[in-house]
Amino acid sequence: MALIWTGAGSSLSASATLRCAALPGSGKHADRLLSALHTASPHDSAAAHRLIRKFLAKSSKSAALFALSRFLYLSSPYTLAIYEQINDASWFKWKPKLAASVIAVLEKQGRYDAAQTLASDAVARLNASRDLALFYCDLIDAFSEQGLTQSLHEAYEHLQEIPFSDRRFHGSSIKALCSMGKPADAEEKLNEMASSGFEPSPPEFKMVIQSYGQLGLFSEMRKILRSMEDAGAEIDTVCCNIALSCYGHHGKLSEMVFWMEKMRALGVGFSVRTFNCVLNSCPVLLSICSKGTIQSFSESNSRALPLSVDALLKKLEADSLSSSSSTEALLVKNLIASSVLDENLEWSSSGSKLDLHGFHVTSAYIILLNWMQELRLRFSKENAVPLEISIICGTGNHSQRRGQSPIKILVREIMFQTSSPMRIDRKNPGRFVASGKAIKEWLC
Repeated sequence: MALIWTGAGSSLSASATLRCAALPGSGKHADRLLSALHTASPHDSAAAHRLIRKFLAKSSKSAALFALSRFLYLSSPYTLAIYEQINDASWFKWKPKLAASVIAVLEKQGRYDAAQTLASDAVARLNASRDLALFYCDLIDAFSEQGLTQSLHEAYEHLQEIPFSDRRFHGSSIKALCSMGKPADAEEKLNEMASSGFEPSPPEFKMVIQSYGQLGLFSEMRKILRSMEDAGAEIDTVCCNIALSCYGHHGKLSEMVFWMEKMRALGVGFSVRTFNCVLNSCPVLLSICSKGTIQSFSESNSRALPLSVDALLKKLEADSLSSSSSTEALLVKNLIASSVLDENLEWSSSGSKLDLHGFHVTSAYIILLNWMQELRLRFSKENAVPLEISIICGTGNHSQRRGQSPIKILVREIMFQTSSPMRIDRKNPGRFVASGKAIKEWLC
């Protein structure tokens, strides 16, 4: 069966499907190899192969596989070179899942001939219908992760031609159709899966829910949610976050308030992702935060940043320029009533730490205001004061502009405007710190 690969879309995210346990120092070794390849031989394939061969000759099997996983994760142009040399090693056992990951990276890079060669080789290796079907399932997973819609469509078409059916066949078919923006077809596959004796799992329901919601087909989205409940599957935080994200994407803030109240009634907990998907959908809040976090702080911009929960809610409720402001205030009230702050705040006599990793800028802003309010409350009720209080914000290694952390800029601005005693830790530039006694005097 021939494969014809005809183009690919842009990548939404690069993540390798191969997972290897990192050995001590193996990440550094892989990074050194990547650096050497990019600096010493950017246009010299022979030199690149020599560097890779030298690296593999002195590396263990686990270290070699870890290096390959790092190349896959970064979609490195040298992914194929290291894969081919590892593939020739006597210890290497060929796996279709790994081949699918490499094919997806090549497709993403526009190296269609190389992808075609690897795909044809994989098909030639797999004679049984089951093995071939599972390979196409691996391709669907890999193409979906890379955001390659056209390639994913072709893998789906080939999968449907194979006379084989099991749970993964149905799950991959649903995933492919949802990724292609065809939720109605995915719903049909969901029903077909059930009629074939394979009870759909929550992840399959959630894919269809998200696909309908992304297109703004909310009545259909709610129908699948009811079907999920009827099937005995739990409506959990992940499912609720999907619905919130879809409503937010289409500016349905009132629906988001209703959904959050439903979550609280059902006892479904909020998460950091709940904060992010809700607050990223609030235009007024986004505008307020952008004034305090874009590159510099002008006098007129920085003073527009409310510095307490009450001040923020008053601003939102009194803002006549935006019809969404009062709704945004309700969203903020629902969020600060959750346990997310407590889950990210360590508190003991030896020290207290607020960890902002995972929060987006607007979410971090709300959490910081809530944090100051919470500390005032704790200081008024407890005699013991932590020796040290810190905020972990990171240094921007995962920001769009490496080293320019918008969270750190936000924390610094709030600390400056409120005359906080917290300062950047000399040993850790991604941490603000002060003594507990100084923080109590500041807040109380």
